[in-house]
Amino acid sequence: MAGTNTSGLMDGKAFRESLRKYKPTVYVDGQAITSVADAPSLQPGINALAVTYDFAHDPALAPLMLAQQTASGKTVNRMLHIDESAGDLLNKLEAIRVLCQETGCAQRYLAHDALNGILQAVTKMDDAKGSTEHGARFAAYLQKVQDEDMTLGIAMTDAKGDRSKRPNQQLNQDVYVHIVERNAKGIVITGTKAIVTAAPYVHEFLVMPSRNMREDDAAFAVCCAVPVDAPGITIVSRPAGRPGEKPEHGAPLFSRKYGQATGVVIFDRVFVPWERVFLAGDWEFSGDITYNYATHHRHSCIGARAGFGDLLIGAGVLMCEANGLDPDRKANLRDPMVELIKITEGFYACGVAASVYAVQDPHSKTFMPEPVYSNIGKLLLSTQIYDMHRLAHEVSGGLIVALPGPDEDHNPATAATLAEMLRANPNVPYDKRIEVSRFIEDLTASYQGGWYSLISLHGGGSPTALKQEIWRNYPVGNKVALVERLLERGVLAEDERAITRNRQPGRCCDAGCSEPGQAFMVPLPEIKRTGH
Repeated sequence: MAGTNTSGLMDGKAFRESLRKYKPTVYVDGQAITSVADAPSLQPGINALAVTYDFAHDPALAPLMLAQQTASGKTVNRMLHIDESAGDLLNKLEAIRVLCQETGCAQRYLAHDALNGILQAVTKMDDAKGSTEHGARFAAYLQKVQDEDMTLGIAMTDAKGDRSKRPNQQLNQDVYVHIVERNAKGIVITGTKAIVTAAPYVHEFLVMPSRNMREDDAAFAVCCAVPVDAPGITIVSRPAGRPGEKPEHGAPLFSRKYGQATGVVIFDRVFVPWERVFLAGDWEFSGDITYNYATHHRHSCIGARAGFGDLLIGAGVLMCEANGLDPDRKANLRDPMVELIKITEGFYACGVAASVYAVQDPHSKTFMPEPVYSNIGKLLLSTQIYDMHRLAHEVSGGLIVALPGPDEDHNPATAATLAEMLRANPNVPYDKRIEVSRFIEDLTASYQGGWYSLISLHGGGSPTALKQEIWRNYPVGNKVALVERLLERGVLAEDERAITRNRQPGRCCDAGCSEPGQAFMVPLPEIKRTGH
């Protein structure tokens, strides 16, 4: 690969040390955190992010983890790269899968999704306004992020308050982040962002609108970048993973090492200089930011949960072996394992298709994952994560939640008996069987397992939002034309029929712009009509 110089990129150790430069106001479980880098409750999350830095220095992974940015000529971490081709999107998808095979959730890919989405939105805004101001601001910020190899927290989801009311109708408008002051130097923002991934241990926040705003919501149409420790920011966070010494079934094998914190971020009159402001009241373009980010992020989620699926597949097979059973010979084990493989590779295939059929943005000239396949893949993983857990349970048996705690492994009164009685396959030692059992329990039947289920269901958009986007982007019009052609019926003008408005490829023309793949609906040949 060209451009594999990593001299300007941090490794995991350097990332940990970089966090010491910041002094954010952070509370975890009601306790003030004086040093994020040293807080035991946050270590699993920091560990997971450190992997994204360390993998970038692995020569074997360089083609996936690194990318050369054409504009600057610099080599950057894939998680900060602007996608310049369908191949970039595919490499990003593969990189996230590899990262999540190690960590369960790599977290940092949210920065990639936001950076690409914002760039596409601000260049569209500049084209509409006949300016270059917003694109230039963002380009300067992007260069800073890439040069310093930052980790960004994406502050998008607002607290929202009464969901039946728009932002400007809220009794307490601070449930949405909004602009409360403008001056010659910048803007002042106030409000609350909820569910901010990795909030305590990032370098900066990218603040983004969470919905399509109307003119009366203009104050809420804000996108900007702020340091994590900017005056006026308070972070209220959950622990990352399960770092405690004795959770309900003993120290978890996976989530004591890797996890993810989510935080509520409160902005209390936070000043943001103009050079860090990318959207300020331009409500007409708020929806572009949310839509672009959502499409990129749903594509990334596919890679993340595929990596998680790989963990379940490997653990399931090991559990079968430890139980003394062979899936090759036992259809009752083989079938659920194949089902687990089908689910994982099925939604991942949608991610591959979304990469191959990527659409070039007409304003930024960067590439967007094809939205139908992105949303279908995310919808599949959102709803099938529960089936993935069920299938892992099916092949594992009830032992994963019926095991004695690990303290019994060292109890002289019981250890020998347990080691003898709870062994199954004579070739697999007791401790190895128990280790795999506790691993599966950690991923599927613990607090952490519940977290993976819920974040898969709602993270990146609820199933309702995904279905809306699938219907909005799917070429129903082409399918109607297909049947009407076979029925030898004429087709009414598109603007007269709601069902034929949405056509592919490209939604803008018959040729489309989905290189390098082929359009998944091509124009049909004209039918030659004969008299009757």
